[in-house]
Amino acid sequence: MKQKALFPFLSAILIFGTVGIFRKFMPFPSGMIAAARGFVGALVIFAFLLVIGHPFSFKAVKERLGLLCLSGMLMGFNWMLLFESYNHTSVAAATLCYYMAPVIVIALSPFIFKEHLGTKKILCVFAAVFGMVLVSGVLETGLAFSELKGVILALGAAFLYAFVVITNKKLSKVPAMERTAIQLLSAAIAVLPYSVLTETVAKEQFTFGAVLVLITVGILHTGVAYVLYFESIGKLKAQTAAIFSYLDPVAAIILSAAVLKEKIGAAEIIGTVLILGSAVLSEISTEKG
Repeated sequence: MKQKALFPFLSAILIFGTVGIFRKFMPFPSGMIAAARGFVGALVIFAFLLVIGHPFSFKAVKERLGLLCLSGMLMGFNWMLLFESYNHTSVAAATLCYYMAPVIVIALSPFIFKEHLGTKKILCVFAAVFGMVLVSGVLETGLAFSELKGVILALGAAFLYAFVVITNKKLSKVPAMERTAIQLLSAAIAVLPYSVLTETVAKEQFTFGAVLVLITVGILHTGVAYVLYFESIGKLKAQTAAIFSYLDPVAAIILSAAVLKEKIGAAEIIGTVLILGSAVLSEISTEKG
């Protein structure tokens, strides 16, 4: 059972890892992409629940509706910041800065969950921060304003996602599929007014290819990926799922180098090891208590 669950789980993780590359082929504003992703992804999950005959847990959703909508709003603006960061820095740098989110959760846990941070976790936090500095490239050549903006946007996205993770800890009584569907819909509804009021899209941008990529991100990278993820994660050990989740940024880095010809230097490689290694070690230490 666990081996059968691993394939769809890894498929979801690898799909998530290609989001940054697909973003490079969408000439649309980031808010518009985030809103479209939320709407299409939610429709796919609602359709999946309907097809399999899964009874929607209205009671659980109603009891936590406010928190669900808040976490969905955070998710929407998290996507928007991440998509915008891809416009200003490399997919690899943006993805790795974004993967500071688990470390941010650990750093905030003493204040939010009153959890004790051991020496191991504290060292993981500092190692990850140093790794992020290496990945940003600031120690080698300094950062141009555009590059710095990309790094800041990705870190902003990481902070928002960290709070999505924190709010999800309080939503454990809401079934995963229902929770995700409402969050995706809330994300789209939250971002849409911002997109309509502040972003402009030229008619020339609506090419067949660009629209196809946008729809693909909504269907494949959101709806299908989340279905695969939540249908399989419950059948895997928590530590196994946590560790394999870090194939997402690894795939993003490798594919960005192969497809987009992004260069990865020694500092970036060391930074990657520090960030992902710290995150994995912190997951292992969490499982061991």
